[in-house]
Amino acid sequence: MDKYIGIFAGALAISMGAGSATQAAKIYIPKGSAGDVIIVDSDTDTIVGRISGLPDIHGLGGRRGSPYLIAGSLTEVVADEEMVVDKPAGVSEDEHEAHHSAVGRNASPGADAVSILTIIDAADGSAIRRLEVPGAVHHVAVSPDGRFAVATHPNADGISVVDLSDLTVRELVRTGPVPNYAVFSPDGSRVYVSNGGNGTVSEVDTGRWFVRRNLLAGDSPEHMVMAPDGETLYIANVDAGTVTGLAVDEGEILRTFAVGGELHGIDITDDGSTLFVSGKGDDKLVAVDLESGSLRSAPLGPAPYHLAVINGTDKLYVSSREEPKVWVVDQKSLTPKAVIPIRGEGHQMVVLP
Repeated sequence: MDKYIGIFAGALAISMGAGSATQAAKIYIPKGSAGDVIIVDSDTDTIVGRISGLPDIHGLGGRRGSPYLIAGSLTEVVADEEMVVDKPAGVSEDEHEAHHSAVGRNASPGADAVSILTIIDAADGSAIRRLEVPGAVHHVAVSPDGRFAVATHPNADGISVVDLSDLTVRELVRTGPVPNYAVFSPDGSRVYVSNGGNGTVSEVDTGRWFVRRNLLAGDSPEHMVMAPDGETLYIANVDAGTVTGLAVDEGEILRTFAVGGELHGIDITDDGSTLFVSGKGDDKLVAVDLESGSLRSAPLGPAPYHLAVINGTDKLYVSSREEPKVWVVDQKSLTPKAVIPIRGEGHQMVVLP
């Protein structure tokens, strides 16, 4: 247990460099083993800030208009062992102790291990609250209205629901084996969770927080993205090397794109015309024209990993799983325009205007 004491007790802090004169988007990139998040200016593709004190961060969620970023750790400790969680500024010792002991009881019924979700003030990078949740956090999503966040727990077969109005863990919803990724519908009434262990996507009702349907989604579904019109969920089936287009109203697979190789990241342009997929196993980046169904690809390696479309620009950001860098890629040619050196490895990116 000694190796865990104090692992989450370091202060969370943000450091900012010179900002851009324009209203560029900010790209928040969690860096896994480096234990921090870098903030990148989309105009200059340079690092302008850093949020530190986030051990083993993988999942990161945020939403335009929300004051928070939600960061999830992959580090687990045994649930019945004491874990030191630092007290945010402005919170009394009694409130801090009561809050965390309650979270441990209510969020992790029967869980063998817990990890940490950190609620971050997006304006200054300070830790507002740290919440204990049942098991490692893989990915995080925030609802369109900013009211809720969900975190996937592959080892707990479900998602934690965080109420961002009072910064508490509301409940654990069991979805299916090895839940990986979560995506909200545009109206926020549903959240979809990919279950990599049985090839399904769970549709969760966000009004009452229960699973309404389990939908067949192809082999090994992991990362997903929702079309802007909310009608189609695109799912990367990582081992099969395919992308599935799932019609969410009908609950049926409408289209399958054979990309090939082991896949990972996926994102879509804001007009819904083009899907981008990282071919991690074959060292390639693939663009899918959703009107014609045609695919174009270009080599990119080693191991292209998470990716994000930077709307309003011609850029994609793509991290490498094997080298400490993020490529800035031209959407049309699929070739790198620049490289952002980092420490660690880039995971779930958040793009905020």
